[in-house]
Amino acid sequence: MVRYEHTQRGTVVQVALLIGAMVCFGLSRFLPAPPFVVPMVLVVFVVCAYMFSSLTIHVTDRALHWYFGPGIFRKTLALEDIKTVEVTRTRLLEGWGVHKTARGWLYNVSGFDAVLITLHGGKGILLGTDEPDRLRSVLLRAIK
Repeated sequence: MVRYEHTQRGTVVQVALLIGAMVCFGLSRFLPAPPFVVPMVLVVFVVCAYMFSSLTIHVTDRALHWYFGPGIFRKTLALEDIKTVEVTRTRLLEGWGVHKTARGWLYNVSGFDAVLITLHGGKGILLGTDEPDRLRSVLLRAIK
């Protein structure tokens, strides 16, 4: 049974990647490059904009699931592995996307609100969300 499901749009990430594609295209007119380079780079920017267009999080009776955009990159975490859950804010330097931070792996497409999940082994996971209090409440009820 799904206890929670929410999708946050990644408008900032999409706009940044599309601006990057336009800058790349603009610079290509002034810099010499093989003819296949510009189309390849543009395709990479557009595919990344699509892949990181949103972050969907859902909680079932047994697990926490999250995925970006169309769902090609999916992660699942058993609820029994969660030790603590707290609302937090990411720092500007932690940015967006998927990468390791000092507090653990970050998964975020927009904004700075997040939920920090600490696992029994001590590792952390930061899930960006525009509903941090609601996600925290659902997770706390689910792990009890």
